Amino acid sequence: MTNPAVQANSPSPQRSAPSHVALIPAAGVGARMGAGSPKQYLQIGGKPMLRHTLDAFRSSPLIAHTYVVVSPEDPYIDGITPPDGVTVLRCGGATRMESIRNGLRALHGSIALDDRVLVHDAARPGLDAELIERLIVETGEHPAGGLLALPVVDTVKRRVAGAGASSLATVSREGLWLAQTPQMFPYQLLLRALDAVTDPAAITDDASAVEALGLAPKLVEGHPRNLKVTLPADIRIAEIYLAAFHPDRYLDNETN
Repeated sequence: MTNPAVQANSPSPQRSAPSHVALIPAAGVGARMGAGSPKQYLQIGGKPMLRHTLDAFRSSPLIAHTYVVVSPEDPYIDGITPPDGVTVLRCGGATRMESIRNGLRALHGSIALDDRVLVHDAARPGLDAELIERLIVETGEHPAGGLLALPVVDTVKRRVAGAGASSLATVSREGLWLAQTPQMFPYQLLLRALDAVTDPAAITDDASAVEALGLAPKLVEGHPRNLKVTLPADIRIAEIYLAAFHPDRYLDNETN
């Protein structure tokens, strides 16, 4: 029986299983953005943020197919997805982790157990084929997978609890990295890691679930343009990066 969560533009089951696929959880509401619609559908440079993300994966010859996970009742996704290369999975959950796990389960039997799944935030529109290739090539066959990240360059301060706002402690930045996405893992490993989670609050990204199994994913240096849009001011920053690095994906709002 066909999985009802998968729309009709799913790739043909007769083709060979892909070696790398993208999975984009997009069932969130973006509460911190304070907008009238989920933030992944807000306009950035004349296009919905999610469409920038989908186009990034479609531009990479290393990605066999892209899957986007939305809530079953999502009213926005129709008209956002391109006509080919993308499948919508209407099985999003209450949390990001639940949406990813539901998406992975929906793919059971469609991809091989050792195929690599690149999980990417819908709210990171600055991704491009160059960063995707860097992650895939530098991670290689690392059994624990890998993720894009940025080394911390600023001095890190921690406010001491109970000591007042002016009491600070300096934290050594040596060895500290800021995690980005995509985060890439073998399909079977990622599903096993998420199924093993006992404290969802402790899992802040997919790599932390894999780390909880005692494994160490590889860190691959990303780029600041791959920022996560969280607050309203981030939209303008993302537009600046898109206009500078990807003018082909940036459309002047006044011309649309």
